[in-house]
Amino acid sequence: MPLVELQVNSLKVEELEAVRLVGFECLEQEEAASKMGVSRRTLARDLISARKKIADALITGKAIEIKGGFYNTVGRK
Repeated sequence: MPLVELQVNSLKVEELEAVRLVGFECLEQEEAASKMGVSRRTLARDLISARKKIADALITGKAIEIKGGFYNTVGRK
């Protein structure tokens, strides 16, 4: 099925960053939260939300897009 025909699950940038830091970089939640400038509780909420969206996309064959959220970029002018 072409990508344009798939249903889409949208991950916010902060959800992706939480998954990257904890799941890919293998940081503890406290350290990941500190790097993101949020509480551990907020990081945990973002992780739960992201993992549900990712699991749903994998199980039901949906596309995943990264879109929206609240974030700052570093080193950009």
